Formats: sequence, structure tokens, C-alpha cells
Amino acid sequence: MALSGLDIYKLLAKTNCRECGFATCLAFAMALAKKAAGIEKCPYINEEAKRMLEASAQPPIKLLCIGGGEKSFEIGNESVMFRHEEKFHRPCGIGFILDDGLSDAQIKERLRKINKSRFERVGQMLEVNLVAVRQNKSGQRFCDAVKLVAENTDLALVLMSRDPAALKPALELLKARRPVIYPAVKDNLQEFALLAKEYGAILVITCPDLEGLSAAAAQLNKEGLSDILLDTGKKELSDKIWDLTQLRRLPLKRSNRSLGYPVLAVAEEDDPYEEALEAVTYIGKYAGIVLIRGIESWEVLSLLTLRQNIYTDPQKPLQIEPKLYSIGQVDDKSPVLVTTNFSLTYYTVLGEVEASKVPSYIMSVDTEGMSVLTAWAAEKFTPEKITATVNKYGVRQMVRHNRLIIPGYVAVMSGELEESSGCKVVVGPKEAAGLPSFLKNL
Repeated sequence: MALSGLDIYKLLAKTNCRECGFATCLAFAMALAKKAAGIEKCPYINEEAKRMLEASAQPPIKLLCIGGGEKSFEIGNESVMFRHEEKFHRPCGIGFILDDGLSDAQIKERLRKINKSRFERVGQMLEVNLVAVRQNKSGQRFCDAVKLVAENTDLALVLMSRDPAALKPALELLKARRPVIYPAVKDNLQEFALLAKEYGAILVITCPDLEGLSAAAAQLNKEGLSDILLDTGKKELSDKIWDLTQLRRLPLKRSNRSLGYPVLAVAEEDDPYEEALEAVTYIGKYAGIVLIRGIESWEVLSLLTLRQNIYTDPQKPLQIEPKLYSIGQVDDKSPVLVTTNFSLTYYTVLGEVEASKVPSYIMSVDTEGMSVLTAWAAEKFTPEKITATVNKYGVRQMVRHNRLIIPGYVAVMSGELEESSGCKVVVGPKEAAGLPSFLKNL
């Protein structure tokens, strides 16, 4: 846990020598607490205090980079229990389990679907992150399946095997891709740890209880292995949620360094709807990686959408650049629709305008990322603000009809907007779904 300014002050020499560049040791301590200065600036700090300060500066949950190349991604380094306290920083990785018992053709077909699991939503590209190959057959078949997967996807890889003899040749194939080894249990912990160190892989420790996880992680730390993921195995959903919550709370609130690692969870059910529900629970409750078996687009999109919403900064709504956007082959007769720069609002309007096949302008007003009614209530979407935007982007020079279309929910401002802008104001539909028919009949 990070130390407060006063806690840090107690560890300093309290000489007020000013050699650090600050007027007092207390001022220096406050700067250290805010990470605005480095401990190396103090020439009189003793080694014990230095060690404590360096330890407190480490993130409570270790930052890990999974995979290699362009498709690598980071997890961990989270600092809060609840999103509203600040935000969650690094989105949970989502991956798919492929059994080596599948035929080569089946593996390739599943990889084709997985590689196509990319969706654009409110201006962001949502993508999956991993493919896990699980051993059910011989070591040779497992190695062949790993090779086939590696040749057909750039996503990060997870090797799911309990056989060190099968893992070693598979790891040899993936030297540059920094794979994840799963699961390291009590019986194979040392062998798997040696493989992880030799090949630079990330090791998943699996144990049903937190005490066992903590002891295993501490043991591996002493042996020089710190690239670790934690897993408490398959459990009832309520028990699993308790585990995941404690694995976040203990490092953050109790400074338990041996549990300060991201968590991997497997959601695997015969019913795809139950699997999706289990997976979204793990995404919402602190999992660093979630592995599923289903590859259908409806399941994948639901997980990616939830992940995007959870890992959006709650204090900074998704927003687009406020400006005049041209949709289709516009000309001086094209209608001008007015909306806010909240991403979800803009892209909803955009989709309906494109569906109408009517070339149009969409004028996005800077409302600090608020939706129409919220911005209007907060006086961010006002006649004066809209008029200033019209003038800023030269709307009158772009069209000759001098007409603005505003959302139906803010029809109350139409008269005042006409007076301030000098434009004819047309009240559009309340819901974006009504835009295609409205534009066609305009």
C-alpha cells in the first residue's frame, strides 16, 4: 500500500537541508507521496527507509505483458477496488479454449472465426486477446496443435497442460511470443517454474485456497520468478466471486504482496448462455484474463461490450472531436443535424443517417461528452453554444438552405435558437431510430 506524506516524513532524516530542492523535509515527503519527486534526491536517507519507500512505491498488483509483437497486451497494475474511486486501467484479456483433440480443419475453422472477432463500437475497435490450446491427447499431438495455432493467429497463447514433457517442445516453438503456462499445481510447481524461467513464459499458479496461492507465489518469488498469474480453479460462482474479490482486496487494502498478481479465470459451460453469464461476472469482478469455449459472435460481442463499458473512465465520458462531419456525397442542399459529442450519441445518429442513404452533415457540439438531455440540463447544449458552433465551422457557407435539425427532446429551445443563430430550426425525431424516415420525407 502506498504511504502517505506523513508516513514518508517519519522515515526521513528531518534535517531540512534543502539539498533535495525542497524547503523542508515535510514538503519533500509530500512530493514523494504524489510521485512528483524521487527518493534519490535525499542524500541522508538510510538504507532501511529507502527499502521501505521503494517497496511502497511498487504497484499493489503486478503489471504483466502477455504475448509478443503487435497483439501483446498488459494486465494488472490496478490501484482501486471500485471504478468510481478512479478508474480501472488495463482491460481484462478475453481468450478461447481449443482442445488438441479437434482435427486440424476444425482448429483452423475456429481460428478463422476468432481472428474475425473484431467489432467497432462508438469509435473504438474491440478485439479479443488470446487463444488457449488444451492438451487432451498425446504430447506430440499437443505440440502439433500448438504449432498449427501459432501459424494461424497472432494472438497471445496459453498452453493448458499438466505434462512438462509436452510443454517443453511447445514452449520451444513459442520463444518470442511470451506464452502463458497453465496450470501450475502443487505436484508440478517446481518443474513448471523452471520451464517458465527458461522460456520467459508467464506461469499460472492454481490452488483452491488463498493461503496455498500465497505460499506458492512467495516461494516462486524467492526463486526469482515474479511473472505470475493466480487461479483458484473451478468453483461455484458465489465462491469464485469471493475469491476474486479477496484477491483484489488483500493486495490493495492489506498490502499482501504475495497475492499481488492478476487473476486468470476459466468460464466453461455446456450452455453458452450460462458460460457468457459466468464470463461477464469474472470480467466485472477483477479477473485479469477470462478464457471461454464459445466463439459465436453474439457471445464475444457481449463480453467485449461489457469490458469496454467497465474499463471506460467514469469521470471522462467517451467523446468524439466536436466538428462538422460529412456523411455521404454531401452538397449545399444536404440537411444539417445537430447533436452532442458524446460518442454513443454521435455513433447512434451516424448509423441511422447512413441507413437513410440521405447525404447529410452532422454537427457535433462540444458538450464535454454528455448526451443530449444531460447536456441540455447541465446547460452545455444551449442555443448560444449551438450558434457558436455553427459560426465556428462555417455551416452557412456549406449549405444554402439555412436550416438546422435539432433532436426532438430539446424542441423547447427551437425558438431561442432561431433568434440567436438566424437559422430556421426544424425539430427532428426524439429517437435516432426515427431519422431514416424523417430524412427521406424532409
